[in-house]
Amino acid sequence: MEGETQPLLQEQYTFPRYDETSTRRDDELPSPAPGKYLSWTTAYILVVSRVIGSGIFATPGSIVKSSGSVGLSLVLWIAGTIISACGMVVSMEYGCMLPRSGGDKVYLEYTYPRPRFLASTLVAVQAVLLGFTASNCIIFAKIKLVAAGLLTLITIVHGCFRQTGIWIQNVLGWLKIFLIGSISLTGIWVILLRPSDIASGAGQKQHHPFAWDTLFEGSNWSWNLLSTSLFKVTYSYAGLNNVNNVLSEVRDPIRTIKTVCPAALLTSGVLYLLANASYFLVVPLDEIKESGELVAALLFERLFGDRIGGILFPLAIAISAAGNVMVVTFALARVNQEIARQGFLPWGDILSSSRPFGTPLWGLIVHYFPSLLVITLPPQGDVYNFILDVEGYPGTIFGLAITGGLLLLRYREPNLFRPFKAWLPAVWLRILVSVALVIAPFIPPPGFRGDVEFFYATYAIVGSSVIVFGVLYWYVWTVLLPKWGGYGLEEEERVLDDGTTATKLVRAYDT
Repeated sequence: MEGETQPLLQEQYTFPRYDETSTRRDDELPSPAPGKYLSWTTAYILVVSRVIGSGIFATPGSIVKSSGSVGLSLVLWIAGTIISACGMVVSMEYGCMLPRSGGDKVYLEYTYPRPRFLASTLVAVQAVLLGFTASNCIIFAKIKLVAAGLLTLITIVHGCFRQTGIWIQNVLGWLKIFLIGSISLTGIWVILLRPSDIASGAGQKQHHPFAWDTLFEGSNWSWNLLSTSLFKVTYSYAGLNNVNNVLSEVRDPIRTIKTVCPAALLTSGVLYLLANASYFLVVPLDEIKESGELVAALLFERLFGDRIGGILFPLAIAISAAGNVMVVTFALARVNQEIARQGFLPWGDILSSSRPFGTPLWGLIVHYFPSLLVITLPPQGDVYNFILDVEGYPGTIFGLAITGGLLLLRYREPNLFRPFKAWLPAVWLRILVSVALVIAPFIPPPGFRGDVEFFYATYAIVGSSVIVFGVLYWYVWTVLLPKWGGYGLEEEERVLDDGTTATKLVRAYDT
């Protein structure tokens, strides 16, 4: 684990705007500094623990319910893995070009400097309104008070005890990998040695789930339902770019991002396929479809019995969800701090500061309150799947903008130094799939019923509304109000007491 305790250096890297002759040599990239305290191992856990949350215990049931068959469900998982890999290489190219904290915020701002402040405003609105970790807190505990307590505890640990928080999330990450791998392999092992255990509730043997003649039996080919399921699969891989959010604090960021992201994709992909195989081998298909969020509970019950399974299942959920919430909170707090440094949140001086504990405490607080509201206000029921869909839809739109922007940058700045370059077919595949996923929720499914009790396109409408709100907010405060008030907005930089460089947007009147 990391032993350094130097204060975090708030580095600010300045990258050139549009310039057809711009180049960057290897010696011009930011070099490691004493404040870069995140090692390769910590970066790996930040990614893999972000990707593998509690969704693997809940998501497969809803995907099987929507797809209708084992074969189509597995096809969706494989397709989602490929699509996620395409998005990963795009983030890797951006991260190697612009190795600083902020992730998608940095990439959108750099790629789309005009209209002025629009990209930054959209990222800020999305981060505040949808930048929550409520879904894993909800899965962690159906009791809202416990879920809120988990979020509060993690916020305090990361805000006041930086090294302790990193150590805890590393331990939880390794435990999660070991636990999910062991459970999945146990399920496969039990079936290989005791195939008679594959039985329905009535004690009658069912067909082998991977028999070719029944593999796709009952498949539902509605594009609306399939796209929703694909959203869930790709969301299960959300976080492959989590290290991009904290690159200013990573030792040797270029080399790290080139290796950490593929390693995390391989780890999560193998664990996801093993887990799904165990579900299908141990639990009858009809029970999986009706399980909702409880498919993993059925697996534990059949593998270990009611008593032991009733202990192991909550333990697995707790470790997986807590580890995920820790790394998401760790990274998004730094994104919030980057947003505040550029003047796009109120009380910018306070929110930009790393005082008093050398941590983005105020960025953690900005992240804390939306998450707490999402945990405590909505009713139980289909809220988990709905939250997944609402979080994922704007992310798909942003992902489309970033992927298209990569091609724009290659055309606009061909000489920009690129330590890693994404494979062009992967970039185009990512664009095509993103376009399809943005459109698909508005195509009516059979009977006009989705996989939740809401109107089938509700999550897409809510997600789109967040972006529309961001555009309207940007127009009012950067165009309409300055026009009425006869002033312009200028960026004024200053250095705070803790050495952080922050920007304040000030009114500039014509003289």
